[in-house]
Amino acid sequence: MTFEDLARELAAGRLRPAYLLAGAEPLLRDDALDAIRRAALDGGPEEFDLDRLDAAGSDPAALRDAVQTLPVMASRRLVVLREPEASRGAGLTDALAELVAQSDDSASSVIVAVSARADARTRWVRAFGEARVDCDPPRRSSELVAFVRREAQRQGLKLERGAAELLAERIGPQLLLLRQELSKAGLLAGVGAPVKRAHVAAGTLDVAEQPIWQLTDAIGEGRAGDALAVLDKLLSGGAVPPIVLAALANHFRRLLRLRGGGALAGPPFLRRKLESQAGRYSERRLVACLRAIQRTDLALKGEGGLPERLVLERLVIGLVG
Repeated sequence: MTFEDLARELAAGRLRPAYLLAGAEPLLRDDALDAIRRAALDGGPEEFDLDRLDAAGSDPAALRDAVQTLPVMASRRLVVLREPEASRGAGLTDALAELVAQSDDSASSVIVAVSARADARTRWVRAFGEARVDCDPPRRSSELVAFVRREAQRQGLKLERGAAELLAERIGPQLLLLRQELSKAGLLAGVGAPVKRAHVAAGTLDVAEQPIWQLTDAIGEGRAGDALAVLDKLLSGGAVPPIVLAALANHFRRLLRLRGGGALAGPPFLRRKLESQAGRYSERRLVACLRAIQRTDLALKGEGGLPERLVLERLVIGLVG
């Protein structure tokens, strides 16, 4: 099912006993999990009825205990297992498949597995059946425009004709950036006023006209000097550090998908270029790069107290490897 299908089900009062949130777009995974959390706990405190498990540090017994524990303050408990495929051996995923198969509408817990790379051929993924929520980033312009319109509704913004299309064109399939830039356009429009194309054009960074892709290419091809020079050009030209960081995160997620045997939509020349860049890194190294990007996000939000430019320069050097 899509995120929209999930939202409609939850709005209609249907809460399934298990969900798999699968796909490469973290914003969609987080949004879907948040919607399920609100429906499952119904305003109750997370401290009593929410268990978050990391597959790399969990075992089958811990998962079974969490699922079989009765709720305290809510009608159901919520058990979230992240990246089941990262578990050591098949014990945890086998237990997950069994628990999902045994669950029904009378279950006291809702099981949610969250995975960026869920292999549809594996037993534990098949166990979720129709309860798999597709969290891959939009690939078609119509899907991007639809996301902008949904996001505008979520933020309580009105869009004049053409505003959603222009924003999608300028930002592309970077959903976190779309969310941030839409919010900025709303501030420009003013409280209660519709967002016009002029607001989008005036207040939104045009990613397509910035050398973002020059930066990701320089990093992916191991050209540290060029990467730092392009980064300087971006920042000096007014690029916002979180936007640069989001572009890097999106690029390395694509490389990881290719390195893991996945496919990417796009023209042949682009796929060849990305495949060449992915070949410079091991899967472990790509995961480490994404973790470094996550740490940099925290640093940009104030942790560590270093200047934003220095934080990004250190990241770029580390990503080049």
